[in-house]
Amino acid sequence: MKRAMLPGSFDPPTMGHINIIERAAALFDELYIVIADNISKKCLFTPEERKDMILDSLPGIGNIRVEIYQGLTVDFASEHDIDVIVRGVRAMNDFSYEFELAMTNKMLNPNVDVIFIPTDPQYFLIRSSQIKEMAEFGADFSPMVPEPVRKKLREKFPRS
Repeated sequence: MKRAMLPGSFDPPTMGHINIIERAAALFDELYIVIADNISKKCLFTPEERKDMILDSLPGIGNIRVEIYQGLTVDFASEHDIDVIVRGVRAMNDFSYEFELAMTNKMLNPNVDVIFIPTDPQYFLIRSSQIKEMAEFGADFSPMVPEPVRKKLREKFPRS
């Protein structure tokens, strides 16, 4: 069985995240979506809320598992017998950062490989931070997130 993982903060999950998850799930027998529970990062949503939003946004994909994890990505990979980390990239800035991170992870665990999946063009400009700002100020962010995420953002920002 070929297992992979897609780590991230997913605060909130976007259509870009969903696109990468769906495409990665088609490539592997099992795909772990690993939500970083990083206490040093200030997130709008709790890890549990982010997990629920992802699960609610992907009801038809049976080979994904969504986990919350505090710790290093490579440690999660080792603990779950995962040998591939999937990373979505939008532009060269993303690739540069992700490449450096991949090299660090390779030093920490030489048995884990990283593959990069470029986002589909219609999701190229979507960023979680921009969506939160748009929601806070009442702009229309609806095409950028799945319906379960729209509902949660409207709960957090009633004027959105």
